[in-house]
Amino acid sequence: MLNLETTYVGLKLKNPIIVSSSGLTSSVPRIVELEKAGASAVVLKSLFEEQILHEAGLLDVSSDYPEASDYIRNYTKANSVSQYLTLIKEAKAAVSIPIIASINCVSSKDWITFARRIEEAGADALEINVFFLATDSEKPSSYYEKIYLELAEKLRAAISIPIVFKLGRYFTNILWIIRELYYRKVNGVVLFNRFYEPDIDISRMKMVSSEVFSNPADIHNSLRSIALAADIVPGLSLASSTGIHSGEAVVKMLLAGANATQVCSAVYKSGPAIITQMLSFIEKWMADKGFNKIEDFRGLQSYARITDPAAYERSQFMRHFSNME
Repeated sequence: MLNLETTYVGLKLKNPIIVSSSGLTSSVPRIVELEKAGASAVVLKSLFEEQILHEAGLLDVSSDYPEASDYIRNYTKANSVSQYLTLIKEAKAAVSIPIIASINCVSSKDWITFARRIEEAGADALEINVFFLATDSEKPSSYYEKIYLELAEKLRAAISIPIVFKLGRYFTNILWIIRELYYRKVNGVVLFNRFYEPDIDISRMKMVSSEVFSNPADIHNSLRSIALAADIVPGLSLASSTGIHSGEAVVKMLLAGANATQVCSAVYKSGPAIITQMLSFIEKWMADKGFNKIEDFRGLQSYARITDPAAYERSQFMRHFSNME
């Protein structure tokens, strides 16, 4: 009997496929459906920092109409924060898989105390979905990195459940920030987050959003970083995200050293049944290769374990493919 179990941020998962934060995880019926399809955990649709600050009265709402400000505050409180806590409780009661809460934030402000309420509601872990767009040419990269690290310190002081940081790929040195987060007792990182990307509609001469969903080729954005990070901080859990559209992609990430993978776009495009198909592929691949459990092959193709680690170091496209005609 093949064993697909894996451990992620201290949580025992029945397999390495987690459904990431999205509309797919915004209600109990959807979460139940995902569990039936084989998902080993879900990350709830993100609660935004602004919503928390509204409830706490820390976010100023300026308006010429006091009634409008009151409405915004009351609506946010009634329909965002309290409902989110209820979703955690109801999801925990309805399924047996881990429920990971998620906060989308842009600062390291005092909203962090709200994390305690998420812990009290029963969340198994908290994923922080954070990104600061560097638009100030006067500020060095260290300024933005410091915000991540201060946020990690404050969160760890506030809660005891596992903390995960979902990172973007625009760091000068992603390995440095991963190591520093580990030193601040963050339990795991997800590589990489998928953010809003702008595009230009040349017919209408207007800024628009680029493609919302990922595609299979996007896996390469995180494959190298997972392989490089797998051995620098062995005690830190790694999950890959973006471009996970097949069982083959899951296997690649496990070979690179990931503990788990997060899927989203593939489920939107093909429905929860794609999870079942991915798991079937993994089982068949393991049987064909003679592996009985995930740990038999996880990390076999990480940077530190392959015979030619330079394969992960190559960055000059023309140098590597200079012989192509």
